[in-house]
Amino acid sequence: MRRIFCIGRNYGEHIKELGNIVPSSPVIFMKPESSLVFNYGKTNFPKHGKELHHEIEVVVELSGHPKNQTKEAALACISGITLGIDLTLRDVQEELKSKGLPWEKAKSFDGSALLGDLKKVGDIDLGNLDFSLEINGEIKQIGNTREMLLDIPSLILEVGNIWNLRSGDLIYTGTPKGVGKLNPGDKLIAKSPVLGIFEWDVL
Repeated sequence: MRRIFCIGRNYGEHIKELGNIVPSSPVIFMKPESSLVFNYGKTNFPKHGKELHHEIEVVVELSGHPKNQTKEAALACISGITLGIDLTLRDVQEELKSKGLPWEKAKSFDGSALLGDLKKVGDIDLGNLDFSLEINGEIKQIGNTREMLLDIPSLILEVGNIWNLRSGDLIYTGTPKGVGKLNPGDKLIAKSPVLGIFEWDVL
């Protein structure tokens, strides 16, 4: 069974828009495999919250654990790359945070991890990758991986310091600024000139 690791607060402007503090180490949380919704799929608006937010992210798939603590080793264990969307029930998350409780109800519900088609990394520059999110034809988020606080190889090493990474594991690498609300009937289109175009519907 593949595991889904998600990185929070990895873009400075996103941290500012939510009024959060820059973390001293990566914020890592997990989603179950049942949270995945693939390209051209549909996800249901969750019944246990009212404020559903979109968070577009670059996602990497791993072939296994890095052989050593170098960025080169981390890059060598990337088997695929794509775009994804981390769906968050913001109202539920804020309530849980105010009580010092875990975020799973807000972040890890079924259908909360949208995932585009994976492609080989090849000569893709992971440190300078443009991507964007459109909702109903209107651009809502624009990002580039150079804006990350920790780059993709560093994130892989950080996650690998805690878990023994396995083939098929996914890492959602964080979202840029511009997160906002979704409604039933919305069409989401994630775009990258390098990675492609991916679509999902919210029911």
